[in-house]
Order: sequence, then structure tokens, then C-alpha cells
Amino acid sequence: MNTISTLPALLQAFFMDRLMQQRQASSHTVASYRDTFRLLLQYAQRRLGKAPSNLTVSELDTPLLGAFLDYLEHERKNSARSRNVRLAAIHSFFRYVALHAPEHSAVAQRVLAMPSKRYTRSPIAYLTPVEVDALLAAPDLTTWSGRRDRALLTLAVQTGLRAAELIGIRCEDVLLSTGAHVRCEGKGRKCRCTPLGKDTVLVLRSWLRERQGLPLEPVFPTTRGSALSHDALQYILDKHLRIGCQHCPSLVHKRVTPHVLRHTLAMDELLSNLVFRIRHDQAASGC
Repeated sequence: MNTISTLPALLQAFFMDRLMQQRQASSHTVASYRDTFRLLLQYAQRRLGKAPSNLTVSELDTPLLGAFLDYLEHERKNSARSRNVRLAAIHSFFRYVALHAPEHSAVAQRVLAMPSKRYTRSPIAYLTPVEVDALLAAPDLTTWSGRRDRALLTLAVQTGLRAAELIGIRCEDVLLSTGAHVRCEGKGRKCRCTPLGKDTVLVLRSWLRERQGLPLEPVFPTTRGSALSHDALQYILDKHLRIGCQHCPSLVHKRVTPHVLRHTLAMDELLSNLVFRIRHDQAASGC
């Protein structure tokens, strides 16, 4: 067999050439795919009694992959959604195999025909205006970290930026003059600009004046000056959520993540558009 078509060679080429060079996938995507194949190779080693370096593409056929997905769901207690994420990574690899190793086309065709698992979607979580006010009022503005957190939460609520976007914003990315906006690299490495409201501009201007950061430094640093991590961002949200619960009991049973704040903005815009349409229809009908 051509060494280029072996499983180890195809996996290496898939990650190095396909994901990192051609698609320029984010570090989160690469890490997710890496974890998928780490789990898969470990499972195949136990099931087949062969070292990962000796496995072949044909051995990763649908019976083994189906058993692997069931193992994830039943033994590792992964949700159906997580199961589908793992399957998506496997599909992506076998699409690459079909193009670059045609001798494995039959296996690739069978794997690509494996369907995702249907699951019941949970209701979208979001915060009400009262809950948002309680969360924004939680930071202690007499402390440096409290003023940082207030600016961070205000920006998150008003813009709906993703976690990676929030912690990746640099001082040069925030423009507070006419046409105030914040620049960020979003999902799919797309650069976008998000307008800022007057209240957010005031909070950010005050914070950046105190921050005195260089253009390439993070807007919201740790006490040591480095960028916040995802865990640190969640810690900040959890800390202020506990304080907000004291003044807004409905927050007690809610787990707030950056994506919940993103949903909050989307829900607010949806309701605003709905109210506008109702008023427009009433005016058009003469009511």
C-alpha cells in the first residue's frame, strides 16, 4: 500500500494540510478534532488489540465507528449533541480521504452516509432586562477588577460578542469617536465591526482611560496584564451572578455564559422587531 494512503499519513495530512493550512481552522476546531481522533484511536486500540500506528483506514469502517459513537453516548455519558460533533469531525476526515485516497472510497462512502442523531433541543436561555440590570450592577466599582468587569459585561450584553471575541479584543480594536464600534475576528476568521451604544461608549471610555493599554494589549486583562482565558471569563460571570442573585431571585436557577448574553441580545432584538411590526400593522390598518 502507498505510504501516503496509510491511516497515520492521512491523519497527519488532514490536520496539517487540510485543517491548518487550507481551511485555517481555529485552534478550538483543531483541538476538538484532535480530541475526537484521540478518543477514536484509543477505542480502536482496545477493541481491535492493535496500536494506533498499525490501524488501517478499512478498519475504521461503520461497524467500529457506530460502536464508538454508542460508547461515547452510553459509557462516557456524552449528549447526543456532543456525539454529533464527534461524528462531524469523522465525516470531515473521510471527505478528505475520499479525495486524496480513492482506493478507500467505498469505506468513505459508507462512513459519510452515517446520519447524525436527532435530539430534543433545549429552550434558548436568556436574561430578562431586570436580570441584566442586576448582573451589570454587581461589580464593585471601587476596585480595579470591578470596573474592568463592569466594562466587560456591558460590552458583552450590548454587542453579543462570543467568548473568544471578548477576550481577544485589543485596545486598538475599540473606536469611541464618531461611528463608535469594536472590531473583532469572529467565527470562521471573519473580521467584523459591531456598533456601540452611547451607554457602552461612556463605560468603555472611562475604562480605557484608566486601562492606559498599548494598541496590541488586551482591553480586559488579568491583574498580571495578560488576556483573560475562557475559564477566567466564566469565573467573572459566575462571581457577579452570585451577587446579582441577592437582588434578583430569578437569577438563582440560571447559569450565565457568554452565549447566554449573546442569546439575550438576540431575544431583545427579536422582541423589538415584533413590537415594531405590530405597531406598523396597527398604523396601516388605522387602529
